[in-house]
Amino acid sequence: MVAQVSLPQSAIRSLACDAAHLARLRHTCAHVLAMAVQALFSETKVTIGPCTDTGFYYDFDRAAPFTPDDLQRIEAEMRRTIQADLPLIREMVDRDDIRVEIEQLNEPYKLQILDNIPADEPITRYYIGCPDPLPAIAEPSLLNPPPAIVPDANIVTPCWWDLCAGPHLNRTGEIHPDAFALESVAGAYWRGDETNPQLQRIYGTAWETPEQLQAYLKQKEEAKRRDHRKLGQELDLFSIQEAAGGGLVFWHPKGARMRQLIEDYWRSAHLSGGYDLLYTPHIANLDLWKTSGHFEFYRDNMFDSMAIEAQQYQLRPMNCPFHVLTYQNRLHSYRELPLRWAELGTVYRYERSGVLHGLMRVRGFTQDDAHVFCLPDQVTDEVLAVLNLTEQILSDFGFTQYEVNLSTRPAKSVGADAVWDLATNALVQALDRKGWDYVTDEGGGAFYGPKIDIKIRDAIGRLWQCSTIQVDFNLPERFDLHYVADDGSRQRPIMIHRAIFGSLERFFGILVENYAGDFPLWLAPVQLRLLPVSDGQRDYANGVAQTLKQQGYRVEVDASGNRLGKQIRTAELEKIPVVAVVGKREVEQQTLSVRSRQDGELGALTVAEVVEKMQLAVVERTLL
Repeated sequence: MVAQVSLPQSAIRSLACDAAHLARLRHTCAHVLAMAVQALFSETKVTIGPCTDTGFYYDFDRAAPFTPDDLQRIEAEMRRTIQADLPLIREMVDRDDIRVEIEQLNEPYKLQILDNIPADEPITRYYIGCPDPLPAIAEPSLLNPPPAIVPDANIVTPCWWDLCAGPHLNRTGEIHPDAFALESVAGAYWRGDETNPQLQRIYGTAWETPEQLQAYLKQKEEAKRRDHRKLGQELDLFSIQEAAGGGLVFWHPKGARMRQLIEDYWRSAHLSGGYDLLYTPHIANLDLWKTSGHFEFYRDNMFDSMAIEAQQYQLRPMNCPFHVLTYQNRLHSYRELPLRWAELGTVYRYERSGVLHGLMRVRGFTQDDAHVFCLPDQVTDEVLAVLNLTEQILSDFGFTQYEVNLSTRPAKSVGADAVWDLATNALVQALDRKGWDYVTDEGGGAFYGPKIDIKIRDAIGRLWQCSTIQVDFNLPERFDLHYVADDGSRQRPIMIHRAIFGSLERFFGILVENYAGDFPLWLAPVQLRLLPVSDGQRDYANGVAQTLKQQGYRVEVDASGNRLGKQIRTAELEKIPVVAVVGKREVEQQTLSVRSRQDGELGALTVAEVVEKMQLAVVERTLL
């Protein structure tokens, strides 16, 4: 059961908007932002300003840093532009002519953008506030005087343009002046390359209505309260130690206890689901990754190889080639298939420091990886079995709402059309048999095969990409895998990659934020804390704790010596699911005065009654 949240479902639902219209609106907001910045700070150079999932940003080159006061001034200027209801006009331009204009404007980043537009593509720019015909440019600048008179309006407005392919809204007045906000400023390298100049990125959010903006801001505030980095520190679950280089996770005792619970559950569910478990190395000869194709497609995300006895070895970025080698170790019969092999395998990937983010983006993480080697006519059944197992595991962790994507063949891929069609049809049939609605992501598949991606919706309505199921006919081909068919011939197996958590670290971070640290009893690192009123009750409390520990419960006694009120407040801050006060009366009556974080005071209970309630909550995976 998911913990209670303060954000109402009505607010979550109000965030649903027309995606295409939102993209135009947010892209237009980015242009209005850039126009406002150059109106207020004319020395600023502009770069790019795309829309995002929740708004927009624009990168600027300016010597002085933008301050919070600057953002307020920029917002006010943007509202003036919006309320002026200025037109946005698209113009086709000649490459040579626009180059001359940009050089006159001294906008070096725009010149680089122009140079990167393929020769066979049209070049367009969008004006804000210019009438038709366009006014002559007296003194060139992106915000160029003299001001132009907007038709059918009695106001004087500047004329601003930006190189852009669009699309945009027709007029700035289509943006609601109370449905956008500037949020923050961050550093960003030009084109994401730290060898390029560092820019200032202004982030904003924009919505169709003020109600949607307020719902988003409320969700954002709730997300800040649930931030796994903050809660991980407060609850002493994990840390990211910069002394170790950054991007590497240190699991503290409480977090490690939770991780063990998750891993034990995962292993049990897989063994029950017909899987066998594997353990494979963390390093292998670099040639393995060249054979698999990962070196060709993922080399930018791989750490540099290391020389060992004149051979190059590579930290593994993926587990799958090791499972392939295990299959290849001996010849298999069709009677053995499907083979289902699962591993909690730690992988290492190079991520730039600028994209590292708590547990969500790290350099070393554990994938709950599994691979199924099967016959072609077994693919649909096996994919359906994976969908069922995925549903079981995610629901046991409190996630019951999903968004499902079917990703098809990308432009850069391997394999014959007939095999892609077979694999894609198998995924479609499995989804149809499961009865799940899904969205087709054309061209979103892996280079080696189509896939199903499952995004889970958390307690405040956010979607997280976790589970994936991928059909692969590339690795069996590259590694020349076979099985002996019923006619004695050697045939190629189909390989299914799948992960349910995706990354154990990332899934743990999602869990922390989903429950806001208020974990259900079965997952809580400390399930029950006993609070002795004085030293006279400590022996009884220690005895109860020992009895419960022997029955497998995670129990501790508050050894601080603090007054009872302080002990209770500490347990609240640490989000202990159940606390039990032990005073003179409890010792005399051999009971505990029990309080649950979810249900409040439960009164005086015997140890046996506490065990009964805890056992039920653990089985049902709820709070007490």
